[in-house]
Amino acid sequence: MNFLLAPFGYEFFTRAMLVGMMAGLLCGVMGVYITTRRMSYIAHGLSHAILGGAVLSYVLGLNFYVGSGIWGFGSALLIQYLTGRKVYSDAAIGIVTTASFALGVAVISTYRKFSQNFEAALFGNVLGVAPSDLWIVTGVTIVLLSLVFFFYRPLLFWCFDRDVAQVHGVPVLAMDTLFALMLATLLVATLNVLGVTLIISAVVIPASIARLLSNNFGYMMIISGVIGAAIAFFGIYISYYFDVASGASVVLLSTLIFGCVLLWTRFQRRHKRHIPSLH
Repeated sequence: MNFLLAPFGYEFFTRAMLVGMMAGLLCGVMGVYITTRRMSYIAHGLSHAILGGAVLSYVLGLNFYVGSGIWGFGSALLIQYLTGRKVYSDAAIGIVTTASFALGVAVISTYRKFSQNFEAALFGNVLGVAPSDLWIVTGVTIVLLSLVFFFYRPLLFWCFDRDVAQVHGVPVLAMDTLFALMLATLLVATLNVLGVTLIISAVVIPASIARLLSNNFGYMMIISGVIGAAIAFFGIYISYYFDVASGASVVLLSTLIFGCVLLWTRFQRRHKRHIPSLH
């Protein structure tokens, strides 16, 4: 028993568990909107755009969350602005995110004194999160889940059909802006946990698992959030014993679970087709 509980004897590990579970919960809930609206590309691109803000905040001596947050919000709003100016959404995402990412790479290539804290933005370092990171992720979790709760119905209409949503009086452009800012907040808050290279999987995979298990949108959000938190917990826990990067462990575990659920649901559907009807 002591062997199984050994990781929890370290304060940094317990803190990592809490931060990882909240990040997994948030990514799972937000991921249902993202996958339903087929917005995985913007989530992936925006995470790379925020890298530019992370680099500049480090060079200018700003707080990581302040600099990355301002840059992330600015990038999200600029994408919305360009989309409203007859620029296709995928083109707007490509222009803004690649330019921001390139700026980050350019600064890195000329300013070579980056600490390990900055490397966490690239590859994730959940075991290295500070107590301040825990409070920030906790606050972001409360705020974003509250927004999802209060704007559940308009976001639901907006998510499935913008035209129908507009007919029912949903301010579509306001929902576009609101969700873009929520997404930027999510990415900035969880960047140090999973990093730019792995964060998109935490957004997409739990939501994809939930979609295989349910067709009800509300249930999908609950399932995805719970799965995201559980995968983060066990992924970080396993990484302690296998001595691998925690972010990579979480992603590999989530991919394994997705594959198992996919095979199980396919087997269930085939089994139902072969059951003879009683009528």
